[in-house]
Amino acid sequence: MDNLHYIRRTMERAGSFTAVPGAGGVLMGATAMAAAWMAASQASAVRWLAVWVAEAILALLIGIIAAARKSARAKMALLSAPGRKFIAAFVPSMAAGALLTWVLFRTGPIAVLPGVWLLLYGAGVVAGGAASVRIVPLMGACFMAIGGVALLGPASWGNPLLAAGFGGLHILFGVTITVKYGG
Repeated sequence: MDNLHYIRRTMERAGSFTAVPGAGGVLMGATAMAAAWMAASQASAVRWLAVWVAEAILALLIGIIAAARKSARAKMALLSAPGRKFIAAFVPSMAAGALLTWVLFRTGPIAVLPGVWLLLYGAGVVAGGAASVRIVPLMGACFMAIGGVALLGPASWGNPLLAAGFGGLHILFGVTITVKYGG
């Protein structure tokens, strides 16, 4: 019995996190497109940031719910060993992004926030994707590339690049994940 338990645990750890939600990614992309449109019309930096913070919270909730549903359909625990690896690799970049958002907003250079967000989100997806299917790290690398463009380009590119990244990439990769990896 101990041997079977050991074998089961070893196989679980060797598996990949397959609950990355394609349909959830599409929905996250759609809400990001709406947020980009809303943020672009805000008269103040505080309101612009409020739109994007609300979007980040909404996207987080969509991602968690969609991953839990996909995991349940596959009859696999969301917090399996691969799921825990994904979270452990993804969360540090998100925490760094939250702290940098607060610091940069407080000190003034908010024009760099779109690049910072895209770059750190991409880094988190690449890191978490190491425990997932092959397309996930590729998606993260695309986010990082757009983040680099946002950091190096003019500040006026910030909102359109946030729309392209958080909107377009989530939709593109969400559809691909849905078709190739079952939702």
